[in-house]
Amino acid sequence: MTTWHRNDTLTEEEGHVTDLIISEAVRYIEMERPGPFFVYVPFTAAHTPFDEPQDLLEANAHIHPDRRQYASSVTHLDRGIGQMLDALERTGQRENTLIVFFSDNGGSSGDDSPNYPDTESTGKIFGLNTPLHGWKGQVYEGGIRTPALVNWPGTLKPGEVDAPLHVIDWMPTLCRLADYSAPRDLQWDGAHIWPVLTGESAGDRSRVLYCKAPRGRALSLHQGDWKLIRFEKDEKVELYHLSEDPYEQTDLAQKHPDRVQAMLRVLAEAQEKDDSSLPTDPEPAH
Repeated sequence: MTTWHRNDTLTEEEGHVTDLIISEAVRYIEMERPGPFFVYVPFTAAHTPFDEPQDLLEANAHIHPDRRQYASSVTHLDRGIGQMLDALERTGQRENTLIVFFSDNGGSSGDDSPNYPDTESTGKIFGLNTPLHGWKGQVYEGGIRTPALVNWPGTLKPGEVDAPLHVIDWMPTLCRLADYSAPRDLQWDGAHIWPVLTGESAGDRSRVLYCKAPRGRALSLHQGDWKLIRFEKDEKVELYHLSEDPYEQTDLAQKHPDRVQAMLRVLAEAQEKDDSSLPTDPEPAH
């Protein structure tokens, strides 16, 4: 890597970026420390530019060539997570560690792969969001709906959660678990969802979730079972009932004009709250 930094200092290290990230995470997990720790590991996998080792490509030889690099990238990531779990086991921290795994978006349609001509991979490299509709960069479910895994042995019971949750919920949730108390209202967008994860609460089924595609190409609003999409270019609107049509096959906008107008008003209210300005530094936490 020629653009690798450690503590804001440029450094050069040999190896695949995924392996370097894994090694750094394992090193930190195995460090001796007096108290709790937090490790945030933002893998670049699975993402362009794709250039996976030959042994992983051979292990995924049964997968179509258009998807082999993508699948091998996910295999690489999965191997790395296993190494981090092994490190927790070796250091006796596995039972007392909350593990959260999630993705920021759905798989790519491959349109961005040619933007990296300096890699060995050329042409389109496809992800796979089936049976969901759409791709990364879109506000269809295939672009924004991703699974999340949460594990804490002896604390969380095995199960599934189908309540409407969002990645923004992790900030208030993890801060609450760490007994962080902000000196003022930080106006986080997310909600404290630990009671939902433990089964103490079924969650808010009527919760409104707002999403914006890159460069504002489209906006979406989830409100209960209903989902509205508005495209900025031509202001076209689509409406779906996700509990009956989770794969967004039937646009109901023409059939339910009153609901469209009501949800457009809620969408406008959500959009008005967008604020890219940075907050001022808060007072020290207590």
